[in-house]
Amino acid sequence: MDYVILGAGGTGASIGGFLAASGKDVTLIARGKHLQALKENGLTIHSDKKGEIHLPAIKAMNADEYKSKADVIFVSVKGYSIEDVIPFLKKASDRHTIIIPILNIYGTGLKLAEKLPGKNVTEGCIYIVAWISAPGEITQRGNIFRVVYGTRGETNLKTQLDQIATDLLTAGITPVVSQNIAVDTYRKFTFVSPMAAAGAYYDITAAAMQKDGRERMTFIELVKEAISVGKAAGLQLDDNLVEKNLAILDALTPETTASMQKDLKKGGNSEIDGLIFEVVRMARKYRVPVSWYIKIAEKFGFSEK
Repeated sequence: MDYVILGAGGTGASIGGFLAASGKDVTLIARGKHLQALKENGLTIHSDKKGEIHLPAIKAMNADEYKSKADVIFVSVKGYSIEDVIPFLKKASDRHTIIIPILNIYGTGLKLAEKLPGKNVTEGCIYIVAWISAPGEITQRGNIFRVVYGTRGETNLKTQLDQIATDLLTAGITPVVSQNIAVDTYRKFTFVSPMAAAGAYYDITAAAMQKDGRERMTFIELVKEAISVGKAAGLQLDDNLVEKNLAILDALTPETTASMQKDLKKGGNSEIDGLIFEVVRMARKYRVPVSWYIKIAEKFGFSEK
């Protein structure tokens, strides 16, 4: 199977780099200085899981340069760019292509499927700490590297989904072919959304949330609110999800911050609408109290009017 990674940032390039290092056919779709460096020098990953990886001949190009039909497309752009990648997904896929979005925003797969009728759009999420540390270079921290994906309901794609799982496992990535992807992606959302919200609100790294105090308490309260919203939406979430999310939090390297928080500090686009504001909108729809989400959303300019 040939793989296309649409969005070669920390998460996408880590997937592509690990797959390419295991011998798989991978094409990275990137842009700007990062793309230029990938073309000139290849991809370098400073990885806690794999050590130093250097792929001098990895295929990298922009969206216009790609002319083939992929077997698998991992969509790892930011949530605010999803509309922009629809034309590429249409041209780079056919009836055999599996499209796997691994964005932080809950429900991205459903939204993509509406825009791409007739395409094999799954849903997915990823657990990883990784970022672009320099053009052409990725830093991947910690031992958590898990990709969760699947379809809602019955599917005739099981053979392909299982083959992708085999390829990921061979590459050193933990695959989970989900039997309940709506719950599994929202479960991830109940971690990444509270972490991004608390991190941005206090302007802190994971270290401040890994010890007792107001920052950790805020994270816990946000997780509880996100769980309440999910349950109100009909999702059967784990009873011990707070404890599981705390275990994930405590396993992070202390300097970790959410990508949304990094983007807010840069002053450009961020995923705050999908990670924080959308929770407030969902809570209002299902009449669930979310005082912490409202407090943080209002700090960053959200208005319920």
